[in-house]
Formats: sequence, C-alpha cells, structure tokens
Amino acid sequence: MKFIDEVFITVQSGDGGRGCVSFRREKFVPRGGPDGGDGGKGGDVILQSTSRRRTLYPFRFRRQFKAKNGVHGQGKKKTGKNGENLLIEIPPGTLVSDAETNDVLKDFTQPGESFMAAAGGRGGQGNARFKTSTKRAPRYAQPGEPGQFFKLKLELKLLADVGIIGLPNAGKSTLISVISSATPKIADYPFTTLDPILGVVQPDQEESFVVADIPGLIEGAHQGAGLGTRFLRHIERTRILVHLVDASNIDPQNPLASYETINGELAQYNPLLTEKPQILVLNKMDMPGTEQIAEIIQAAVKDRQVLMISAAARKGIEALKSKLVEYLGNHISQQDQFHDGK
Repeated sequence: MKFIDEVFITVQSGDGGRGCVSFRREKFVPRGGPDGGDGGKGGDVILQSTSRRRTLYPFRFRRQFKAKNGVHGQGKKKTGKNGENLLIEIPPGTLVSDAETNDVLKDFTQPGESFMAAAGGRGGQGNARFKTSTKRAPRYAQPGEPGQFFKLKLELKLLADVGIIGLPNAGKSTLISVISSATPKIADYPFTTLDPILGVVQPDQEESFVVADIPGLIEGAHQGAGLGTRFLRHIERTRILVHLVDASNIDPQNPLASYETINGELAQYNPLLTEKPQILVLNKMDMPGTEQIAEIIQAAVKDRQVLMISAAARKGIEALKSKLVEYLGNHISQQDQFHDGK
C-alpha cells in the first residue's frame, strides 16, 4: 500500500432550488393569488477531522465531491427541501489549502474540528414573495443560486501514528520493512537511513496506520549531534513510540544505557516527548545470549512490559502489531473523550 501524504480534490456545494411560479386555483376562491413556494438551499461541503482516519489513502480512489442540490419550490407555498450536506472525514494533522492560490484555509490539528469548504447556494424565492398591493399576480420567481466550486490541496502534516526510535543499528529499518509496505535501505553501518522512512501497516480487520523509521539518534542529538534536531522534530508529530533496543549489544552491567540515552535526548529536546506512550522492544532476540539479557532488562524496568522480537527472523512481529493496534485504539479513545468534553 502506498503512503499518500498529499492529494488534490475538488469540492462542489449544491445548487439552490428555484422558486416556484404558481397561483392558487380552488373552487369558490376567486382571485386566489400567487402561492409559489421558495426553493431549498443547496447542501454544504464540510471537512471534519476524526481519529477514525489516519491517512489520506482513501482519496486515492475518489477525488471529486459534490453535495446535493436543493429541491425546487412548489405550489401552495411549499418550500423545497434543503440539499443534504456532504461530510468529508480527514485525519487530524491535515493542512487544507486553495490549490490555485496556495492560501491556507484550515489547519486541522485536533480531532473534531470542522470547516465549511463550500457553501450551498441559496434557494430562489417563489412568486408568493413578490405579491404587493400594486402587483397582485407576479408571474416570476427567482432561480436558485449556484453552488461553489473549489480545488483543494490536502497535506498530511502528522508524520506518523507510530515512530520507531533507537540508537543507530538497532534494526529500525529492518523492522519497518517487515511490518509495513516500506522498502528502506538496510546495511550494517551507522546512519544508513538519512531520511525518515514511512510505511503503511495493514492489520487484519483493522484500519491501516502509518509507521515511521526515525533515523538513528545519538547522545547530544538535542544539540545537533549526529543527525540532530532535524529528526527529533518528526517525533513530535507521532502518536506513540516504539523504542527499539539491540539486545545483542547490551552491557549486562548497565543494561539500560541505550534506552536511557535516547529518552534523555527526548526530554532535553522537548519534555512533552517523554509523555508519549512508549513500547520497549528488544530486537535481535535470535542472537546467542539475548535471553539472559532480556531477563536483566525486564527486571530493570520493573512494571513496564518488554516485547521481544527478531525483525530479521520475523519472530514476534504479529504480537508487536497487535500491541500497536491496542495502543492506537486506547490513544484514539482518550482523544475522542477529551474532544467530546467528557
């Protein structure tokens, strides 16, 4: 599945219904007069951010959106039905711009935000509206106003749902290659990955989510060392973090050294990063001696759950994916409760 972070769509609101030209014609009611009703208003096109959407992938298959037209007015002063509004759901973090002028129209930063992208046309007035003391039988009515048409650019600024962090050579590129559609360069030397790698994970019976391989961080990254703050900024945009540790390269006398180094860099760059949900994952568990190391680390982190995998051997991958789905679901539920005012 291809990751799509920018799409162009067209939106068109509904036309207003035309007013009706009608005269009351009933037995025993002489000179009944005009009774044409108004046309209904055209439907609006509304963009709304929701945590149910995590990518712009659905727009790959549909790029044109049009709301319903208003219904025309009828006799007996019956007003036409308003056209139904069209609601387009997008993921939080989407920046909406006018594709022709590049003017930013709306930056969706949280779930539950909405923006009227195109307003429906006003319905025309029926001839009953134009009756006066001097114009007893007006034979005209207003047409409905046309709807609005815009071409919009949608950009997903939220980099990923899941960010994979860890020291260089922890196996992040290998992991993202086996759980997602990404095809990163993989080699046994530091800083193999020079740009964040994005992939889409498609769990069974669940909505897809985006995972990012954040290039290797080192001590001093918050001050620009190594690849520096360039990639720490990307971590700010992720929902949860997978902290990947190379279990084959751990000093039993100081088993949490690499783990604490990375978390220390996060805290010094932005203390809020340490509040993100974080899953500790030991990689390369197919290597000799790693089982003993895993026991030492589990004892050192106490109540925190530690997942054990081998990305290269594809062991423990399904359990990790299930845990990511669980964490994302909990994170979304908390967000929705907050934004619903609960």
